[in-house]
Amino acid sequence: MTSNARLLAGTTILAVSLSAMSAHAERVLRADEVAVGEIDPAKATDYADTVLAINLYDTLVYPKQGGSGVQPHLATDWTIDGATYTFNLRQDVTFNSGNPLTAADVVYSFERMMAMGQGNSSLFAGVIDSVEASGEYTVVFNLSSPFAPFLSTLIRMPIVDMATVKANEVDGDWASTWMSQNSAGSGQYIVASHDPQTETVLTYEGDYFVEPAASYPETVRFSYGLEPSTVRALMSRGEHDITSQWLPPEVYAGLAKDGATLLTEAGLTGEYFKLNTQRAPLDDVHCRRALAYAFDYATMGQLTQINDETSTGKPMSGAIPAGMVGYDATKAVFAQDMALAQEELAKCAYDPSEYPLDVAFIAETPARERGALMMQAIYSQLGFSVEISRTPWALLTEQVTAPATAPHVVEIAISAASPDTDSLLYAMYHSSQPPTWISSSYFKNEALDALLDQGRVETDAAAREDIYGQANDILASEVPDIFAYELLSPFAVREGVTYHNLADPSRTYPVSGFNMRFADISVTE
Repeated sequence: MTSNARLLAGTTILAVSLSAMSAHAERVLRADEVAVGEIDPAKATDYADTVLAINLYDTLVYPKQGGSGVQPHLATDWTIDGATYTFNLRQDVTFNSGNPLTAADVVYSFERMMAMGQGNSSLFAGVIDSVEASGEYTVVFNLSSPFAPFLSTLIRMPIVDMATVKANEVDGDWASTWMSQNSAGSGQYIVASHDPQTETVLTYEGDYFVEPAASYPETVRFSYGLEPSTVRALMSRGEHDITSQWLPPEVYAGLAKDGATLLTEAGLTGEYFKLNTQRAPLDDVHCRRALAYAFDYATMGQLTQINDETSTGKPMSGAIPAGMVGYDATKAVFAQDMALAQEELAKCAYDPSEYPLDVAFIAETPARERGALMMQAIYSQLGFSVEISRTPWALLTEQVTAPATAPHVVEIAISAASPDTDSLLYAMYHSSQPPTWISSSYFKNEALDALLDQGRVETDAAAREDIYGQANDILASEVPDIFAYELLSPFAVREGVTYHNLADPSRTYPVSGFNMRFADISVTE
């Protein structure tokens, strides 16, 4: 080889080496979720949507770390005068477009959400009379009447860049089409690419008013619908960083043996077997009670166990998860009682042999098939024929929009939308709520409605405890759902990645999904 050839070869090797070093230097976080990702904050509802929303957008307040309630975020402070809330905004926040974030953007964000009538808009329906900008950085919410959960509910109202959204409107669509592929927020990340079926790629946007963690990820690849075997293989090769919470327990156990750290998020979430109270035979409370008494809670608990140290669930004593107003730690957790199940079944107006039960489980969460199979085995002892269906999430969400097409039973994890109990119970059980996967028991009870309405206007803490305690008692008696367990969402985190908000209890946000602020995660290897 000539000296020139050797020089050229050396230069090529050096260039390749520098290129590899450059590629390695970029900090990339790879995480996944099972559900389809929705990046328009006015349409967002589930866990994946929450994760995207908190990284792309900001809200006036944010859940409080290591405790309950909320803390200032875009709002520096606020005053309350009866049903009027006045917020002063930070004056140093700009949207990713470079536009300043002002009170006019807050007003527009609320108007857009309510006009579209999707996502979390139902949390605000009938609550707010008007929103107005009383100054460039002051916004006033005029409520229709006192609403105790209002501050907590604001964590579900992301603020969008009015100028950018308006510039992309088509025929008065509130830029819905454009916003389904692009972001218009002030968050720490912006959308680089988005395919709601496969992956969303986010890139870090600097100049943010909250400092990121050391070695924060510059790029995030948020994937959807990865098979458990694929996740296990990627993690073993160091090609994936944080798993979803929906893997079978044995996969988490295997990942832990491979060196991954297992962390759990309580997240004010219950695992509910939703009972269709509008379809025979479950329109009879005695039949529902029979199913609840026969349910094998102990075996369900064993199915949630990953290893000696980590479980994906803990027993419940009612509809309300621990840590929320109305939860009573002195109540006994549910346990199987076949004798009582038979007594209740004898009072049921229906012959179980004539009413087969269809039990659905979500296809993207295969571990839930075990609960369905357990039901099939137990309820056959009561004389029911149980048909199990593996239903994709998109199909299930369509089926449950009407009681007639919804299954008798479906297992769904439902999280409180805010730290306030109202955001969980009202959305699930108030008869005014539209039929969705959250309210798919279609329960109607005047006494419960009255309590839930009262809980919204009562401001005394002790009185609210009593109100929601009574509501919890009604739900335990009337059994619109089987309260299987409180979900402890597990995440396997590979070595070299630190998920600070779950690793340190003092940093943990109480609401499901809000801990996965990507810039709070360190990627050091």
